[in-house]
Amino acid sequence: MCGIAGTYRWPDGKAVTDRLTDTLAHRGPDGAGRYGHPTGDGEVHLGHRRLSIIDLSETGAQPMVSDGLALTYNGELYNAPELRAELAATGVRFRGTSDTEVLLEAWRRWGTDCLPRLRGMFAFGIFDERTGDLVLARDQLGIKPLFLLRRGEGLMFASELKALAAATGGSLEVDQAALVASLLYYWVPDSRCAFREAEKLMPGSWLRCRPDGRIERGRYWNLKDVAGEAQERARAGERPDVAAVVEESTRRHLLSDVPVATFLSGGLDSSWLTALAARHRPGISAYTIGFRAEDAKFEAMPDDLRYARQVAERFGVDLHEIEIAPNVLDLLPRMTYHLDEPIGDPAAINTYLICSAAREAGVKVMLSGMGADELFAGYRKHLANVLALRYQRIPRPLRRGLSASVDRLPVATSRRGYRSVRFAKRFLSFAELPEETAFRRSYTMYDRDELLALVNPDLAGTVQDVLTEHADIYQDNDLDDFVNRMCLGDARMFLPGLNLAYTDRSSMAASTEVRVPYVDVDVVEAAFTVPGDRKIVGRQGKAVLKEAATSILPREIAYRPKGLFSAPLRAWMSRDLAPLVREVVHDGVLVGSGILRRDALARMVAEDAAGQRDFSKHLWHVLTLEYWYRDATSGSGQSTRLTA
Repeated sequence: MCGIAGTYRWPDGKAVTDRLTDTLAHRGPDGAGRYGHPTGDGEVHLGHRRLSIIDLSETGAQPMVSDGLALTYNGELYNAPELRAELAATGVRFRGTSDTEVLLEAWRRWGTDCLPRLRGMFAFGIFDERTGDLVLARDQLGIKPLFLLRRGEGLMFASELKALAAATGGSLEVDQAALVASLLYYWVPDSRCAFREAEKLMPGSWLRCRPDGRIERGRYWNLKDVAGEAQERARAGERPDVAAVVEESTRRHLLSDVPVATFLSGGLDSSWLTALAARHRPGISAYTIGFRAEDAKFEAMPDDLRYARQVAERFGVDLHEIEIAPNVLDLLPRMTYHLDEPIGDPAAINTYLICSAAREAGVKVMLSGMGADELFAGYRKHLANVLALRYQRIPRPLRRGLSASVDRLPVATSRRGYRSVRFAKRFLSFAELPEETAFRRSYTMYDRDELLALVNPDLAGTVQDVLTEHADIYQDNDLDDFVNRMCLGDARMFLPGLNLAYTDRSSMAASTEVRVPYVDVDVVEAAFTVPGDRKIVGRQGKAVLKEAATSILPREIAYRPKGLFSAPLRAWMSRDLAPLVREVVHDGVLVGSGILRRDALARMVAEDAAGQRDFSKHLWHVLTLEYWYRDATSGSGQSTRLTA
């Protein structure tokens, strides 16, 4: 796990690559490397920052150069042992034990055909001295990031967007469409980038730069196709052994030459993962979080710690408990910087603090339960959308009466919040909408009219473009299963755009690698072979996982109500951050630039303060967006006024 960067036929490429690489120092404090070579009428330069996980010796150092190939690589290959054996059988002689060398030799033998054979998380750049070609590639599911920027015939790339911004001297322009998308989702989808010239290499794809200036792109793995093929296998009667697939993935993800620990929230996903890891690594460490009692009470948060302790005791896990009482005024700008793009999920703070604590204890690698909810329908939104279909069968007059009654209920008083009321209001906001619109509305921040009221009128067309893009992606499949259509939409947008993105940035800010065994190509294929009526059974989401996990977990853990890997936002917004919210509404750069409308923000603040609506998440994201926009436009020479 590392930070990678480079330039191809870029003016002053060596100095630019040095700056790119230096900006990524937190991703790899264990070592640094550079490589340069002529190509066409220019040069290629590769940079690397190393976090040593596999083969801690110099034989694992990067950029790795061997017989005309130069590789800078970020990731882990969990099937490296099998690939190594296959290559060795053809006569390849390896100098060390790193998966980097396996990847380099796999590329030498198979080229881009090696990509679908790779099982792991990765982003890399590989240069062929004989052809002068540079190829960039990203893993199948978008676990590892790769940003790139093209100008003329030149290209630069890096693991983080902030490196591109730094290397271009702050000359990048903010993409207003990305800001609108961020407001809708509270994150920026992979199809967009916060700066206009930059882009994200899409999951499952590669890009080739040739010395004559040509650029070629290819797709080696497509989640839509994988889901469709899995559905066909299910129709033919194939039923995967989910328990066996998840355990095998977990075992592979333990491959490491340094200590490995787990996240343990006490929920199903992390508990099962920890139990499986403890089976293969007895005495493994786990990290869990708790909040200040007054914050947890105000937020009406469940007590997850007791479940985490129960799992740890049962499986002999060394549990480390971290109470989160952060100075959010200090953490907010720091996290905004590390997250690269405006991401309004406070779970990023949890990840950062857990990884920081683990790193201080000497742990470099953590296993996370990320991805199980998206793939196996574990979020409340999945169940809520299924329940909405039943709700629509209730006579309309009864629905109108219920909606009016719920609308009058407060979501909070001065002493506590009412989570059930918040959920009810949220449910009724989308329960009668068509499928795609309801699904979007069940997890995004605003409906169309609310978003139009919040942003500058000149951005109305952009709002429609963003909404249309969601519809296009959601409907781009041949699945006849409603639950799996939702899971596919999440796996294509929500998972890489939000959860994997903040996990990578937050963990690497603490120089820690987070692995996600549920986000594995074999697990994904198995997940889409499971029909939706086995994922949601009655009122149970993730039913197939719960059933599988009971082979090792007690039912009390497997079937407990879903917890939240989040933060006590209402408590923070009403106390620590209240003055900052007022400042941003009245004197913020977003309001002053004309991007956001002061009257709409003021209404949100007033309704939230009165306890009638819960806008804590919306306002938190406005704060993250404000800090991000200030940094993105400061010292760049560009105007912060909105231009159409």
